[in-house]
Amino acid sequence: MTDVRLIVAAAALFAAAPALAALPQAAATTAMPKGVAANGAKLFVACKTCHVTTAGVNRIGPSLHAVVGRKAGTIPNFNYSAANKASGLVWTPAELFVYLENPRKVIPGTKMSYAGMKKPQDRADLIAYLQTQK
Repeated sequence: MTDVRLIVAAAALFAAAPALAALPQAAATTAMPKGVAANGAKLFVACKTCHVTTAGVNRIGPSLHAVVGRKAGTIPNFNYSAANKASGLVWTPAELFVYLENPRKVIPGTKMSYAGMKKPQDRADLIAYLQTQK
């Protein structure tokens, strides 16, 4: 009897596959556009309220020098939230792309009060700029 149930379940999944494939994809699967560092430098002006890209200089937020590729919550002498330190994130371009859209959604409990950068191209440009700051 169990074999019959498995066959019926497999047939049902096979029949539903086209409908499942037609469902809209989640926002997190949005492809990151190619960023332009010069545009990102202009966008970074808004970030300067809390961040700099100078190594070893922390302000309200930690230094973003060499942030791309760095593990979250690891700048010495910066008082990160427990949520940020425990996140386990590594700031890859893809992770930054998702994070910058809505930081508090990605790391609930973060101290970062920024509401997020909604335009995908702006996020990609900012990340391209941050990749040059090493």
